[in-house]
Amino acid sequence: MKRYESQVDRKSEEYKRRHSAMLNKLSELNLHLKKVKEENPKAVAKLKKKGKYPAREKIRRIMDPGTEILEIGALAAHEMYDDISGGYPSAGSIIVIATVCGKKVVMMANDPLVKSGAWVETTCKKNLRAQEIAMDNHLPIIYIVDSAGVNLERQAEIFPDQFHFGRIFRNNAKMAAMGIPQISCVFGFCVAGGAYLPGMSSELAMITQQSSMFLAGPFLVQSALGQVVEMEPLGGTEMHNAISGVADYQFDTEDEALQWIRDQVAAIGERTKAGFSRTKAEKPYYDPEELLGILPASPTATYEMREIIARIVDGSRFEEFKPHFGRTLITCFARVGGFSVGIVANQGKSVQRKMPDDPLGRPQSPQVQIGNVIYSDSANKASHFIMLCNERLIPLVFLHDVTGFMVGKMVENNGIIKDGAEMVNVQANSVVPKFSFIVRNSFGAGNYAMCGKAYDPRLIFAWPTARLAVMDGGIAADTVLLTKRDLNDEAKKKFREELVKKYDIETSPYYSAARMVVDGIVDPRETRNVLIEGLEMAQNNPDIPEYKTGVLRL
Repeated sequence: MKRYESQVDRKSEEYKRRHSAMLNKLSELNLHLKKVKEENPKAVAKLKKKGKYPAREKIRRIMDPGTEILEIGALAAHEMYDDISGGYPSAGSIIVIATVCGKKVVMMANDPLVKSGAWVETTCKKNLRAQEIAMDNHLPIIYIVDSAGVNLERQAEIFPDQFHFGRIFRNNAKMAAMGIPQISCVFGFCVAGGAYLPGMSSELAMITQQSSMFLAGPFLVQSALGQVVEMEPLGGTEMHNAISGVADYQFDTEDEALQWIRDQVAAIGERTKAGFSRTKAEKPYYDPEELLGILPASPTATYEMREIIARIVDGSRFEEFKPHFGRTLITCFARVGGFSVGIVANQGKSVQRKMPDDPLGRPQSPQVQIGNVIYSDSANKASHFIMLCNERLIPLVFLHDVTGFMVGKMVENNGIIKDGAEMVNVQANSVVPKFSFIVRNSFGAGNYAMCGKAYDPRLIFAWPTARLAVMDGGIAADTVLLTKRDLNDEAKKKFREELVKKYDIETSPYYSAARMVVDGIVDPRETRNVLIEGLEMAQNNPDIPEYKTGVLRL
């Protein structure tokens, strides 16, 4: 593949402005991440006095030294529970993809320093995402349990809908049938329905004088049955190991339990991997640091998307598919970390489309196509490319900067709905792993066509510049105002300001990350590393079905 010839000038004032603006956004991101990961020293000291480690420390002691983790949902519940003292940092749960004894695993840890590990709706959504990742990629999952169960003041948010608390135990059963190892260790409380999580795992360990499991605690038992019973005989470690048989192992210290978890992972045999093409990895020719100076500070200013691709892929080399057709979308083959990938990316600038001469031979003026918009030709190119990648077992990467499909009389007459539907169809039915990164805008049906969260990407991360919504706030306000004929000019102005402000909040990547619409917000320089981590985990699932799309309205 030919190396891309970059035009980025690191000495230009425009590059410096863009670089500075992105650094400001990254400073904001790092402050938010520091806040949610910062542990209260007094609370940590109290834990350690009991012989217990904080949740993140447990994870560090389980994972292989010197390896990296990919955290999922670090900003979950961000600014969502301000009515609760201290909020709900990371939704009271820590989810990571890590390496343990040389194997990729998912780890799911309750954080007892956040409301004793009690669950709210976002905690449930986050933990379901962890199980989804384990199932999609056939990864062993480790449950580090220390939770008071459902937050009873908010039970209606978490029980009993399809994707509420009960879905977790359904997934336990499904993963068991899939042959996915589930290793649980109860490090503290495990109450009510939450006891089924470790109870349905492959193996379960508890710690003497620390762990307890019961469907109803001492107070509820006394209230319901009039029985007065202490914690240990009701559901302590010794009872469950010696009498009920619910637990399989008993340890005296957390260090022993953490080593046991590593030993169990080490004993897991190797399975057949997916047959993705992988060669020796090569670093990008261009410095990923330059990613910070490519994207404009303005959400509407132009740039060249190929410059971004060149700083993510191996050797900064890629081969474009149909480079002269459907030019508001870039489709190309490349390698990332040695893996063969197909990339679908929205162009960041307007392009000229050459028009054929009319029947009388008169030359026609080129037609300007707006960047970041999907036209019929772009959609048709993407559909063809996605089918090629599925035919050839090549994972797909989507780089979003899309304001939607083109609208207007001419494109409607030419069948933009049909062409867009075809792209959504082939993408939705794709059987190879898909990975999405929201670089800037991801609006409307463009989000769907480019594999938004509803379309099962193995991972989906946003840059700090991302905006997700049905459309831009200003356009939405102007559209709604066309129906507000009874308002005077002053009222219209106020209405517009309020709606735009609302959109500014709701389109923020922090709003999406808080609600697990994305798996997190990533430093652009880490995009390549996140993608490699995703590809390495995806190859653990060899079960790739036959690719079918059904009827296409061609």
